[in-house]
Amino acid sequence: AVVSTQSGHYGREGLCQLLEPNVLIQCRQKDLQLVKEVLDKALKRYTELSKLDVVIKVDEKTFLASDIAGGVQLSARDGKLLVTNTLEARLDQIVKQKIPEVRTMLYGNNPNRRFFD
Repeated sequence: AVVSTQSGHYGREGLCQLLEPNVLIQCRQKDLQLVKEVLDKALKRYTELSKLDVVIKVDEKTFLASDIAGGVQLSARDGKLLVTNTLEARLDQIVKQKIPEVRTMLYGNNPNRRFFD
């Protein structure tokens, strides 16, 4: 439930990444009502930040998998632009960012290393 209450925040972040005039939001079926409740607040905050108008439609037919922890997926331009803002996607992103740090902790600095991905 704690992760699900972040849907407004995740949605606003996704809108700021897309910056598109028409956006479709998908969520878990059990979060549908919550997403609808926080949508107005997220939309208002997005408009304040971006100074752009957006039309948001919540997909009530296709839902994210029920076994994820929560979050939303936003799409625009008939699915050509996609922002997956779920807890799992955020954790994957953090893992990728931390790999170089963990590598250095385990094996030490490599003097031959040129790239620090």
